[in-house]
Amino acid sequence: MFVRKWPVAHLLLSLALVFGVAGSAAAGSDHGPKPTVVLVHGAFADASGWNDVIHRLQRKGYPVLAPANPLRGVDSDSAYLRSVLATVTGPIVLVGHSYGGFVLTNAATGNPNVKALVYVAAFAPDAGDTVGGLSMQFPGSRLGPDALDFRPYPGGTDSYIKLSLFREVFAADVTPPTAAVMARSQRPAELNTLGQPSGVPAWKSIPSWTLVARDDLVIPAAAQRFMAQRAGAHTAEVKASHVAMISRPGPTTDLIVDAAEQTS
Repeated sequence: MFVRKWPVAHLLLSLALVFGVAGSAAAGSDHGPKPTVVLVHGAFADASGWNDVIHRLQRKGYPVLAPANPLRGVDSDSAYLRSVLATVTGPIVLVGHSYGGFVLTNAATGNPNVKALVYVAAFAPDAGDTVGGLSMQFPGSRLGPDALDFRPYPGGTDSYIKLSLFREVFAADVTPPTAAVMARSQRPAELNTLGQPSGVPAWKSIPSWTLVARDDLVIPAAAQRFMAQRAGAHTAEVKASHVAMISRPGPTTDLIVDAAEQTS
């Protein structure tokens, strides 16, 4: 029987590609492998909103995970994300968009593997804050009851942004065809989430970065700046709607990489 003898280096590279770890191992520095970037979407969205950022991070050699955020409530969503983080080996840069920032603020507390938090047009709550309270604290949000459709489900009520208002409110700088697809594939948020308080914030013990979207009509830029300053976050700003990671994936990726490099 003929047995092909592969060079050891070739064999190791092939195994790395099979198990999806080539980027992590090959991209390591003197400090070890690059951290895993975990991307958390918010309400009225799904993980596909991170697609362009994921492509950019992978080209830079970062392992990436973008789990589904259940959108069922602060405590349960945070517990779910906490369980996902527990499966990741090594350092983590945790990134959240919109309500995803609320979730990661709670999920990362006490996890020594999380080295940096990155908020992208996101909530960065303090203990006792609620989504509804932070939303009303600063004027300028267009995401009020009149912009939502409500649909009951067994055990609660889901909220959706009205199709006719989705692009204007949520994604004004995304092309109309793309926004139309996003509107029809949006994942609903449990209505009771608005009044559920945050716990001890992870940003009190973990360095944080914030990307402020100046044209945001969901979380006004003034609110984002307030939360960033309160958290002592490194802050950058872009001219973007609420979905800055879609309309401005380059600056979003740059801030994530900055967080990763500064905490490696």
